[in-house]
Amino acid sequence: MTTLTLSDSPSAHLEEARRLAVLDGLDILDTPPEAEFDTIIACAQRLLGTKIALLSLVGEDRQWFKAKHGIGPRETPRPQSFCAHAIRGDGLFVVPDATRDARFADNPLVRGGPQIRFYAGVPIHAADPARPECAYAMGTVCVIDDHPRTLSPDEAALLADLGRLAESLLSARTAARRASSLAQERGATLQRLDITHRQFRQAERMADIGSWRLTLGDNRTEWSDQLYAIHGMAQDAAPELDEALSFYPPEARTRVTDALARTIESGDPFSIETDLVTAQGVVRRIRSMGELERRDGKAVAVIGVMQDITAWHRMEQQLQRQARRDDLTGLANRAYFNEVLDAALATARRDGSALALALIDLDHFKAVNDTQGHLVGDAVLRTMAARLGADYLAGTFAARLGGDEFVLLIPHDAGARDLDGLLARLSGDLQRLASFEDAALVVSATIGAAWLDETVDDRSDLLHRADLALYEAKRAGRGTIQLYRHRAARRAG
Repeated sequence: MTTLTLSDSPSAHLEEARRLAVLDGLDILDTPPEAEFDTIIACAQRLLGTKIALLSLVGEDRQWFKAKHGIGPRETPRPQSFCAHAIRGDGLFVVPDATRDARFADNPLVRGGPQIRFYAGVPIHAADPARPECAYAMGTVCVIDDHPRTLSPDEAALLADLGRLAESLLSARTAARRASSLAQERGATLQRLDITHRQFRQAERMADIGSWRLTLGDNRTEWSDQLYAIHGMAQDAAPELDEALSFYPPEARTRVTDALARTIESGDPFSIETDLVTAQGVVRRIRSMGELERRDGKAVAVIGVMQDITAWHRMEQQLQRQARRDDLTGLANRAYFNEVLDAALATARRDGSALALALIDLDHFKAVNDTQGHLVGDAVLRTMAARLGADYLAGTFAARLGGDEFVLLIPHDAGARDLDGLLARLSGDLQRLASFEDAALVVSATIGAAWLDETVDDRSDLLHRADLALYEAKRAGRGTIQLYRHRAARRAG
């Protein structure tokens, strides 16, 4: 497929008109937010650590954001758009410092809010239906910050991967809409049936989408060829409804039957995402859409499409895991820990159960890095992370907040009843001799802990109390433990 880029050549106006026609044909501008696109942009913002991340689509006189994070407006004028420059190329477009770039220094988005300094974007493309061998840049996946910076090679590769993911999702969305449209025409006329069927089968194979029809009078099912392939079945007689539902795990089966019932009763279409187990026992992730088929004003069937989204789902899950984990230790990172802590606070307050939080600071870690090198320092951090996963800490939740600072969330059923004993055991465990190649190190940690009680306002308050206790512990001596002084206000559980 040839990727076409904008230029100032005599044919530029014609190519731009074709690009805008492809964008209009996607029927995506001014549509509601969609979870898949929002997830990609949330991952871009978290993984690259910027204040703003966008999936932008560049129209004739504006750029519109299909997904956004960290910015209020849904669109901006095209003359102010950084993305309008990015779609002129076929790769990563980076502006390290917009105030030093003659193209953008006077841009209202640079001189005023949101104070753009750094921009990096990759184009996302869509094929021209009139010329399938050609593709145009519709917009970008981009990240923006209010201070100058650059991208590392790994960050650039990650942004490119997210751009390709958004591009494939846009393509799948287009194919799904086309397949759904074709599915509605299946019973139109015998004269058109053969042509429609061939087009439909091609679209199904390309997008891994199958179509189905459920007749309301007798619950008879009709499946397309690709639907058999998704289920891992030979193309035989369409299964009865009960047999078709048996491919779903129990919870998913309930969701499917409920969705069908709601559509039949209300006439509203449905769109759900569930697991499906093939005839060979392989678990796949599928998205199903369905709507009523009416004839002479009467509902006669439910028709729909099913798409195998297993690969995309796995990539999404992997990106979510990466966004939640510290690369070096494998523990939760600060952002994920904050989410877990907020949920634990809500649960403890609702149930009246005990909850404690411990901050753990490695002693003299800078000296290890300075004398033994960062490889040894990294090995020490991984060792500490492994000890926070010991069996006696089952039920707790550990995270690395950054540098040599760790945190441990201790709920009621994971040892909060005997907090003193648990922290003493942990302290002793962290003081065991550690070794790396020829280096032998005595590693210790200082611990400050705090209880959740009725005087704690929120997450920041509990963390602050544990931090105060950590400060007191360090004053008392490295390798010691200190509970927040007002712990007596907390019931014993």
